[in-house]
Amino acid sequence: MKYNDLVVEKNTRPSRKGRGISAGQGKTAGRGTKGQKARTGHSKMPAGFMGGQRAIMQAVPKLKGFKSIHPKAEVVYTDRLNELKGKVDNFALAEAALISSPFVKVKIITRGELTAKIDLETQFASKSAIEAIKKAGGSFKKVAILKRPEKKAE
Repeated sequence: MKYNDLVVEKNTRPSRKGRGISAGQGKTAGRGTKGQKARTGHSKMPAGFMGGQRAIMQAVPKLKGFKSIHPKAEVVYTDRLNELKGKVDNFALAEAALISSPFVKVKIITRGELTAKIDLETQFASKSAIEAIKKAGGSFKKVAILKRPEKKAE
């Protein structure tokens, strides 16, 4: 006998249920006695149906609240910008430990007094913060969120 001579077919014939008691699957045809699952059409029940009582999806507790897939912008206050000079962008803010990473959204909000002359390049700033920056002799430029550099596959 060779591998390519093997007959790969099932030897069992399909069972013929409900064809008399001598056939082995007669009378109730393996469905048990009585009940919803013994009747015809029981396969049309929706998934999670539990015999007329509350469905499993209704019984399981749900998570409360709402989780946004969009991360919130990190806030930097104008009085913290007095420590910085010249051009200030996400990298300068991350270096000064005012934000967690240079690749996050940043919003500048007014608090205290801004005295340093800075050229700010971030994603967002409040109107009053932009006025405070211009009053101190600086400028504000809105820039896109920086993408993380992709790691090279080795």
